Amino acid sequence: MSSAAAVTVLGSLHYDITVQGPALPRKGETVTGQSWRPKLGGKGRNQAAAAARAGAHTAMVGVVGGDQFGRELLADLDARGVDRRFVRIAGGAGSGMSVAIFDAEGDYGAVIVSGANLDLSDADVAAAQALWPQTAVLVLQNEVPDAANLAAAAAVRSAGGKVILNAAPARAMPGSLALLVDVLVVNAIEAAQLCGRAEPRSLEEAQAAAARLAQDFPAVIVTAGGAGVALADRSRRMSLPAVPVHVESTHGAGDEFVGWLAANLAGGATIDAALGAANAAAARLVGTPEHLRD
Repeated sequence: MSSAAAVTVLGSLHYDITVQGPALPRKGETVTGQSWRPKLGGKGRNQAAAAARAGAHTAMVGVVGGDQFGRELLADLDARGVDRRFVRIAGGAGSGMSVAIFDAEGDYGAVIVSGANLDLSDADVAAAQALWPQTAVLVLQNEVPDAANLAAAAAVRSAGGKVILNAAPARAMPGSLALLVDVLVVNAIEAAQLCGRAEPRSLEEAQAAAARLAQDFPAVIVTAGGAGVALADRSRRMSLPAVPVHVESTHGAGDEFVGWLAANLAGGATIDAALGAANAAAARLVGTPEHLRD
């Protein structure tokens, strides 16, 4: 496969186990579930899959373990046409994995074991140097070490590309990384954590949170679930209502949004047009039952 990559995702790969139950268990409680199944994930893998699904030439930089989970994750990237030449196999660590429990309404809670993802470093960024001049949009998340994110962001910005940071899960951000981010994407909970304010409960409150964060980033997108999505930069604000859909499962909606956003921006769309395409893609995923998703 050519080294050209319109979208490069540097991030996590997890082998997920999903469990369907009547409700999320409380502390100390055991509930009886209806079914379980494996599902490949990790925010990095999900966003790369979404960008490829949106039509972008996509590459992935990450780390998996030398185990069965790792082999299945690599095969999945191959099947999706994602360039995974720079996904390293770490022999001394197990692949990342998670367990997600879904309730009857489609909401979920999850536990993640990062495993080999924590071995991703600036050395992996250096090994993937052929990608950076061909990367129009780099996508980062917070499921891998900051040092790797920082090195990749610096390499892509130096080559003239743009950087999207999906700051999930929310954590303190090095100032040197914040200076390299073109678009920050967070959900309502993450926006609240980064702002030090109450969680936005409406699209108007999400818009206000985006505007506060836009004091520190060129553009900020706050996804607010069923309320919609808000965008702010240093000169304007805009928002889109959520696309009406029967909710089958919210799992992965944020990653679908980010992947489609990156693919559209890499293809030359304006941020407004990319926002609309990403909003629609997330709605389609939410309306699709888990067992029918590819």
